[in-house]
Amino acid sequence: MPSSGKLRYYDATPGAGRAGSAAPHSEFLRTGRIERSSPERPSPGRRYISAEEVAERTGRILTAAGETTYQRINSFHRAIRLPKAIFYRVFDDIPHFGYCHVTTASTAFKAEEPVNWSFYIANFSSEISETYPFFERIRSGKGRMYFAVAFEKAPGDMFKIDRSLRKNGLLFRTSDPQVALRNVLMLGAPNEAARSLVRQMDG
Repeated sequence: MPSSGKLRYYDATPGAGRAGSAAPHSEFLRTGRIERSSPERPSPGRRYISAEEVAERTGRILTAAGETTYQRINSFHRAIRLPKAIFYRVFDDIPHFGYCHVTTASTAFKAEEPVNWSFYIANFSSEISETYPFFERIRSGKGRMYFAVAFEKAPGDMFKIDRSLRKNGLLFRTSDPQVALRNVLMLGAPNEAARSLVRQMDG
């Protein structure tokens, strides 16, 4: 993942100085703006915040998005119930970017062994690579990215990407929350009757 350079974050509270312009991805934080390091002194009323504070704010927003999405998934129909497993990660060098794990389950594709998968929401758009750190060409200003990745158990308590279906383990990726909801429901549906209910979402 390429470095974004040194960033400085400050509160965008009402009445705060408006010098400089906000980066496109700052809209995601809603209560904060981002500007690149500058030798200029802070404008009166502007409070710079630490990367740790930015990470905390990002985490709260990601968690809220995960909670809302999980409620939508499990309220679709009583025949489809997925476990709640919400946690988030932010990037150390760019803490305004992160992703949230929402749920996990397993799906049997045709006659093959069940595939374990996890569903995530990210507040950026990127390519999913075949190797660590998995996110390539992160792009801001593109809204959220919803995706599901197949995984398998590794030695100890670790997990690794399951590449038996695709090299990067990606089951789907979309920026459309409705498409994401349908895909997760299809993955989580226990039988054909439940999948038929999901298909009716479009019609």
